[in-house]
Amino acid sequence: MENQITIREAVTEDDVANFLEQLHLYQKRDIFPGHDNKELEYFLGSEYHEHMMKIHSRSQNRCFFLFFHRNEQDIGFAMPIIFTTDDGKCFIMEFCVFPEFRGNGTGRKCARVLLDWAKEHGALYAELNYGGDKWQQHFWESVGFIENGADEWGESLMILPPVENIPITVEILADPEDWQLKKLENGFKKDIGEELLTEEKKKQLQQAIKEGKVTFFIAKRGCRSIGMCSVVKHFSTFACTDTGVFEDFYVEPVFRKKGIARMLAQAVQSWSREQGLASLTVCCAPCDEQMYQSLGFDDPLGKTYAKII
Repeated sequence: MENQITIREAVTEDDVANFLEQLHLYQKRDIFPGHDNKELEYFLGSEYHEHMMKIHSRSQNRCFFLFFHRNEQDIGFAMPIIFTTDDGKCFIMEFCVFPEFRGNGTGRKCARVLLDWAKEHGALYAELNYGGDKWQQHFWESVGFIENGADEWGESLMILPPVENIPITVEILADPEDWQLKKLENGFKKDIGEELLTEEKKKQLQQAIKEGKVTFFIAKRGCRSIGMCSVVKHFSTFACTDTGVFEDFYVEPVFRKKGIARMLAQAVQSWSREQGLASLTVCCAPCDEQMYQSLGFDDPLGKTYAKII
């Protein structure tokens, strides 16, 4: 059908070579327009090429090299990974409409065709980085994506919300090096306007968890971590026993207003009683007081003051 956009996968050796050539042109033209950019050198180098070919050829959760095709010619490409063995996420690594075909809604049409293709191949929802670029944000919002925190490296994320009802569970974090904890921490810090995790701070956080200085509770939707909170124990000379401080309270924006915050708070409060803690306290901004009171933190202890050292 004339003007219909379809998807064809790069399968042959020539097709794959053509795809990678277009990917490099896109990276130089649209992502890293400066020729002296060190990040560009990585994406054009052998290490990145070998990495992409490895995940392209693996048997499960592989990366697809796809062309958008219209009127017997390629007009763009996409590079999605579908995690069929996890929670069905389609992560869109790259998406490009060639410059000469941009305009008249072609990008949105390609995006919708890609999302339909992903669903046919087992995807239950989609996610991508948009790098904080406002144009990209507006574009993906136009096809249904919502801004949703940050990844483990601090890059802004958008998600096309899943519609399936999957049970939510809360568990104590078992792996101090869990990449999803870093993702949630960066989403939390981005949400409250704090600096994102540096590599040094990631190591310090991991060490604190290993040493038992902090206990994290994770809300999970299947295998995806979507919320968290933490408790730090302190010995109180007033109570002459341990007390707890409740911190790191965060639920990814797209999963809010579903009772997950209450599930986390109740899990922490139950655990604190089992641990014999005399109290569990939280410091919060005035705008959050009503929320915390509704979650059971309803004993006022006066105002808290701090000296930042």
